[in-house]
Amino acid sequence: MITRTTHLTTTFRFAAHDAEGNEIGRARLVLIANDLHEEPYGLLEDLYVAPSWRSAGIGRELHDAVLAKAREQGCYKLIGASRNDGTRDAVHAWYERLGYVRHGIEFRMTF
Repeated sequence: MITRTTHLTTTFRFAAHDAEGNEIGRARLVLIANDLHEEPYGLLEDLYVAPSWRSAGIGRELHDAVLAKAREQGCYKLIGASRNDGTRDAVHAWYERLGYVRHGIEFRMTF
């Protein structure tokens, strides 16, 4: 027999704006609970910087805001996922410079 319970997930959205108030970047932190740890883990999701603003430090600022919030929320780990299709080597190197370690394999089912 399978039983089901519902658990609400908390999500924090971060946004960067230019001097005129236009959004130029964004990121989300999703807190996820599991039964192996008392603390939640964080999922860094939808980190995006507009092409004309890349290499200006916006991505790093967004990441650091997400990381600070994850620590504040007591997360025991933070996961960032990225496509592995051969076009994202620079992004993967950026994550590694931030201290991330390649770990595991991600499986996906698209609906």
